[in-house]
Amino acid sequence: QVQLVESGGGSVQAGGSLRLSCAASGYTSTRIMAWFRQAPGKEREGVAARLSASGRSYYADSVKGRFAISLDNAKNTLFLQMNSLKPEDTAVYYCAASQYGGTLLRSETYTHWGQGTQVTVSS
Repeated sequence: QVQLVESGGGSVQAGGSLRLSCAASGYTSTRIMAWFRQAPGKEREGVAARLSASGRSYYADSVKGRFAISLDNAKNTLFLQMNSLKPEDTAVYYCAASQYGGTLLRSETYTHWGQGTQVTVSS
């Protein structure tokens, strides 16, 4: 079983930065790791995904050029660096892992989820 624990959320003013962390444990291999977010009253949306084999990353159009996903293999920790934050980035952010692969930014692809961390961006 994969256990995922997010941290690093908080409140920041527009234009600021935050770095989210996701500590992973208990897994043998994952094909994809990703970050999703869910704002109040909205569906969960994929933000960024990283293929484990190649290291290639993919982003939602809304965050391209502002967010960066990365992995520290030694620490089994996934990161999401978020720069130039906007009020519309306000959401609960979730770390997710898939052992089987699938469409990268669709929540149905992922079999394991963290508990989420709140990010609030004020204008």
